[in-house]
Amino acid sequence: MKKVHNFSAGPGILPAEVLQQAADACINFDNLNLSLLEISHRSKNFEAVIDESRELVKELLGVGAGWQVLFLGGGASQQFAMVPYNLLRENGSAAYVNTGVWASKAIKEAKILGNTKVIASSEDKQFGYIPKGYEIPTDADYLHITSNNTIYGTQMKSFPKSSIPVVCDMSSDIFSKPVDGNQFALIYAGAQKNMGPAGATMVAVREDILGKTERKMLSMMDYRVHIKGGTMYNTPPVFPIYVVMLTLRWLKKNGGLMWIEGVNNAKAKLMYDEIDRNSLFKGTVINPEDRSNMNATFVMTKPELEPEFDKMWKAADISGIRGHRDVGGYRASLYNALPLESVQALVDVMQAFEKQYA
Repeated sequence: MKKVHNFSAGPGILPAEVLQQAADACINFDNLNLSLLEISHRSKNFEAVIDESRELVKELLGVGAGWQVLFLGGGASQQFAMVPYNLLRENGSAAYVNTGVWASKAIKEAKILGNTKVIASSEDKQFGYIPKGYEIPTDADYLHITSNNTIYGTQMKSFPKSSIPVVCDMSSDIFSKPVDGNQFALIYAGAQKNMGPAGATMVAVREDILGKTERKMLSMMDYRVHIKGGTMYNTPPVFPIYVVMLTLRWLKKNGGLMWIEGVNNAKAKLMYDEIDRNSLFKGTVINPEDRSNMNATFVMTKPELEPEFDKMWKAADISGIRGHRDVGGYRASLYNALPLESVQALVDVMQAFEKQYA
């Protein structure tokens, strides 16, 4: 099968060897003569998968004792509610930075549960930049940030220093570059960008921040219940967790986060250099330091030519570069497993298009 150049924003591209290993496991997992999709999540074979997955997450984030790793359902959207449910005290407050649609949704959920303050926002310029220089309240229960914004193409290249616990939604740039996990108290991420398929959400949490809300907790929404149950309080998303393990193995084998950062920087440079050079395209994020290495967003300088451009990139076996329905334009998602050759294929099309229509 000839595979297309996959720029999908999510579920996104996965390494070819991971897809093959996952496919094989769906037929015969661990030489059990059973499919991975059929085995008990309580079996020793799958417990080994859970254990390795958790250890790989902790190793790559650089966190150790006192940290717990969970794999839950519900996507990052469920974490928008679980975070304040577990961290926002009944008479406390939470601080949020609003950098896009997903941050806005997290803020909406937190406001239902308690006093939620938006301390910085880039909404005034259609979320086209990352706010900086804002004051973080020292009396808030936690600060919530979103590291990368898939729809608008912005990314935090550094993180705020804070005396209060920092919570970060890293759904779209998790494990794309080295990060000191100890800067945070809780990190969550949907798997379907850089870690695996849709269906699993990773939560890494420092256990000492839990149990302080004075709230009577629902079991399924309580991180402590899932920790006590070894992330198996209910049947976990078995197949997605297995693919997460394979993907993190692939990442570690090839050189870890330092290696993938170099790969991702090269892809982003190639993509943005062409966007900036080409007379028929322009980036939607002006400040280079705010541009996402994961999601390069751009529009045409002559929008009436979009149908012709669409024909050309589709003919080149390119998939998934139309922008989010809320903003239009184009978006090239450059997740970890996307090869540089795919970016070059898109750049070649953009250059050929300019020669024909400029």
